Amino acid sequence: MKQSHIAIIGAPMDLGAGRRGVDMGPSALRLASLNEKILALGYQVEDLGNVMVDQPESSPVGVLHARYLPQIAHTCERLAEMVEKAADRGSVPLVLGGDHSVAVGTISGMACHFRKAQHHMGLIWIDAHADMNTPGTSPSGNVHGMPLACSIGLGPDELTKIGGFAPKVQPGSVALIGLRSVDEVERLNVRGAGVHPFTMRDIDERGLQDVVKEAIEIVSAGTAGFHLSFDMDAVDPDEAPGVGTPVRGGITYREAHLAMELICDSGRMTSMEIVEVNPVLDEANRTAQLAVELVTSALGKRIL
Repeated sequence: MKQSHIAIIGAPMDLGAGRRGVDMGPSALRLASLNEKILALGYQVEDLGNVMVDQPESSPVGVLHARYLPQIAHTCERLAEMVEKAADRGSVPLVLGGDHSVAVGTISGMACHFRKAQHHMGLIWIDAHADMNTPGTSPSGNVHGMPLACSIGLGPDELTKIGGFAPKVQPGSVALIGLRSVDEVERLNVRGAGVHPFTMRDIDERGLQDVVKEAIEIVSAGTAGFHLSFDMDAVDPDEAPGVGTPVRGGITYREAHLAMELICDSGRMTSMEIVEVNPVLDEANRTAQLAVELVTSALGKRIL
């Protein structure tokens, strides 16, 4: 990543989640001095504010196998436009979630940006969950469990075909890191799609450094760079208690930082989002503070 401009975009959406509160994530991250800490690294920062999001209180749930689908699609369309314009200006889009369904908008915007130059993008997805359900496999109907599937072309047209094309990312250019909670039927989607999953067992046996380096090689092959989508529930809840869907046994504080440092060293990251910070469940904003630390590590902050 060579750009010196960071474009911050808030996506305060919790329509895709089963638990309220992650819509306050962008505010929590800004309160934790995100903008100031990025400025201190020498970047120019443009905070574009928040994308407009429909509120669940004034929106019909709709079909139960894809709850709030039209509203989520409209938000993702608006977010995609903001991300594409920022990337076209030469900035690095940094999207603050919100639940993980916002990734459909971020990835769509970046894919549209690269498509104009006939380039492909890679994707590193760091998450406890695969997020590869579809309306036909999801046990909850919550769309935040579907965004990766949508990004590789599996799912409802309202989300897969934003920008008029699908998939946004070729499955072979996708690496998932930190998996430890995958729904039974969803496993078939993960195994059959052609993506490259790395579970917590892989990290335990091989070490985080080896896994991340291989993931970077995978997503960089034949691409113009990669988008990083980081769900804070990838981190163990002892370190990050304020997340949308906590799962025990996640990556440690230092492993999370090492992953970000290796990603920064690669020079291949073109955009980033950090999602699922839930201040309602947090302790003194510590999860948001850790999220800000991880962003700054991905952007070049070092110990020495």
